[in-house]
Amino acid sequence: MQYALIYFGYAMLIAVGGSTDRSILERHKPNETRMSMRQKPLTSEFGSESTAMAVIAERDLHGKTAIVTGGHSGIGLETTRALASAGAAIYVGSRDLAKARQTLQDIAGVQVFRLDLADPVSIDQFVEQFVATRRHLDILINNAGVSGPPDIRDARGFDTQFATNYLGHFQLTLGLWRALKASGNARVVALSSVGHMAGGIDFDDIQFDRRPYDKLVSYGQSKTACALFAVELDKRGAQHGIRAYAANPGAVSTNLGRYMTEEELAAWGIVRGDDDKLIMPAGFKTAEQGAATSIWCATSPKLDGIGGAYCEDCNIAELVPVDFAGLSGVRPWAVDPVAAERLWTVSEDLLHLPSSAAD
Repeated sequence: MQYALIYFGYAMLIAVGGSTDRSILERHKPNETRMSMRQKPLTSEFGSESTAMAVIAERDLHGKTAIVTGGHSGIGLETTRALASAGAAIYVGSRDLAKARQTLQDIAGVQVFRLDLADPVSIDQFVEQFVATRRHLDILINNAGVSGPPDIRDARGFDTQFATNYLGHFQLTLGLWRALKASGNARVVALSSVGHMAGGIDFDDIQFDRRPYDKLVSYGQSKTACALFAVELDKRGAQHGIRAYAANPGAVSTNLGRYMTEEELAAWGIVRGDDDKLIMPAGFKTAEQGAATSIWCATSPKLDGIGGAYCEDCNIAELVPVDFAGLSGVRPWAVDPVAAERLWTVSEDLLHLPSSAAD
């Protein structure tokens, strides 16, 4: 599942003060000058209406290997199609092997391994399967995720959105570290969201053990975590030729309706059709357009020598103030290097991973 209704949900949440934890925003006001150099928009020939195929049209990825989590549906499927069109060998991670294999059967160069990002054993098994191929890894797109579920915990007691959207990808990336290093010129793309605008990481209560659970705040925290992951990953990986980026796909019409009530759908003029598909209002991107920024981050030569940036609409996003009310740009807490380093350490502790895993 990808990002769609939540985009507008955050517009409402911020506009009315909703359930955004303002105390977190007040406590987390980083020095914006530390991030300003990284978040300098480039001159890009692509934009919000560009498609993944248009972005990759001039790229040749023959001999390259890519992994796309959730690469069989929505944005992930279009990401897989684009990478395959350029000649990359692709490994897709999916919880539903039968569905993924059926969907991807006509795309050359794609293999599917089972991957449940909320299950650490499944992640380790995926890593073992990939390592057994003896391939280096040139592109890792951490695309899969969940959005807006009720208060569901995994077997470890972790918030499902934080565990699936962020922690699972953290474990996966570190498990693949040697394969990324072997590339010598690898890129990692972490799917973030405009939802990051809900606030920074509540390091005192990441799992909502004390504060009331709010699915939008939970989602926003998980997507802030993904953005911070790109910051710290790039810092640690640059010396090994590993660069990292956070990508905001924008408002995309996908299959996120499973956790939305009819009232929540109606509030944004969204209609559920007879076939249970959602009919979106104007302003949403297609899945092909939503995948464009991921592909741009993974392949654009304009990003050579640049990393740790939050990107949107096929460009590096502008760093905007904490109180910015718009739906574009990146808030300071999502690219704060101090918070990024702290989150990395906390994540290692939560997953009982050695601090040397990314050496």
